[in-house]
Amino acid sequence: MHAPPPGLRALTLDLDDTLWPVWPAIERAEAALHEWLRTHAPGTAARFDTADLRRLREAVGRAHPSRSHDLSWLRRHSIEQALSAAGEDPGLADPAFELFFEHRQRVDLYPDVPEALRRLAARFPVLALTNGNADLRRIGLAGHVQGTLGALEFGQGKPAPAFFHAACQRLDCAPHEVLHIGDDWRLDVEGALGAGLQAVWVHRPGQARRPEGARGDGVRQVADLTELADWLGA
Repeated sequence: MHAPPPGLRALTLDLDDTLWPVWPAIERAEAALHEWLRTHAPGTAARFDTADLRRLREAVGRAHPSRSHDLSWLRRHSIEQALSAAGEDPGLADPAFELFFEHRQRVDLYPDVPEALRRLAARFPVLALTNGNADLRRIGLAGHVQGTLGALEFGQGKPAPAFFHAACQRLDCAPHEVLHIGDDWRLDVEGALGAGLQAVWVHRPGQARRPEGARGDGVRQVADLTELADWLGA
């Protein structure tokens, strides 16, 4: 059994693309949203196909950088804009978003996640950290974590040091006593290291490579959470 890093007391854990691939879930949610619009707002559905709605969502994000931490607001606001542009009731944005949000939570966990996360949570306190709007209660993983700290709740997200420090405070740990686990080199690895945490990079097959010139030499890389749990002796 491998010993965990010296002084390790707790874990923080990224969600999207660490526990499940996020884009398949979003694409299915976008398709469900468009089908809903075909019934309830046919003019909007005719004017905006799924790709158009995504481009509008991206444009709203560029126009409102101060709301970049609130993905739910950006999505809802873009739906409202589409409805208004098509001359239909912008009040439909709320039920339309709720349908999108429900489908966005229907993720396909990576096969290693359920058992490996159970092992990790049995050994260490785990706090989920996310810049997105995944809901672990709806997904069915809330029992494995002490809670979730989201960018929406905090007002900013990864890689801001204050976000990681708030997570450490929730865990009642010093930053160097916490290991952050995630797939995104800039947001997760560099963000955690910059805040004084330890970091491990979950690099699954087919995911983005480490950026050229990125700092963080010596950061442990694992292919999945099973490898991580084995390393930590969970």
